[in-house]
Amino acid sequence: MYKHLMKTALTLTFAGLANVASGQAPAAAPATGSVAVANPTYISIPMEITVNRPAAEVWKRVGKYCDIGEWLQVACTITQGKDGEFGAVRSIGNEVMVGKTELSYTYTQPVREGRPYNMYHGTLEARPVTATTSKLVYTLVLDNSMLADDAAKQRDIQQRTQQFTRALENMKTLAEGGTLPPPPARGGQKGKQ
Repeated sequence: MYKHLMKTALTLTFAGLANVASGQAPAAAPATGSVAVANPTYISIPMEITVNRPAAEVWKRVGKYCDIGEWLQVACTITQGKDGEFGAVRSIGNEVMVGKTELSYTYTQPVREGRPYNMYHGTLEARPVTATTSKLVYTLVLDNSMLADDAAKQRDIQQRTQQFTRALENMKTLAEGGTLPPPPARGGQKGKQ
C-alpha cells in the first residue's frame, strides 16, 4: 500500500512538473466535487533574513506556534492541542503543526470541502550562522495549478513573498529587541485595524 501511495504521489508530482516544463496549462480540480487536483504544479518560495542574535534566542522570542499572531499582526489562538506540540492547530488557516525540531516547525493547511487542495505547507526555522547571529528561513510550498494563468500565478507568488517578507522583518525587529509599528490598514480603511 505504501509503495502504491508513493508511486501515485511521484506520478502526480512528475506530471505537474512535466506540464510546467512543456508550457501546458495545468488542469483545475475536476467538476466531480473532488478536491484532488489532476495535474498539480508545486512551487516553493524560500525567504530569509539575517538576525543579530543567536538562533536559540531568536527562536525563544518568535518561534512559538502562535507567535505568528504577533509578527503577522493578526489574532491567533491554539484551537486544538498545545502550542509547540505535534498536531497543534492554530486559528490562522486552521494550520496543523506536522513537524518540528529544536529551532523549527512545519505546518500545513487541511483539505477543505469544495476547494481544490493546494497542499500548502510552511516551514519556519532559526538557523545559526555564528555564535551571535542567525538567519530566519521561511519556506512555503504549495500547488498553484488552480490559478487562472501565468500572470495570476506570478501575482500570487509576489503577494505571498511580500506578506512573508514583512513577517520576517517583523520577526527580526522583535528578536533584536525592537517594537513593531502598527499594522497596515486593511481593505483601504485608514486608521482601522
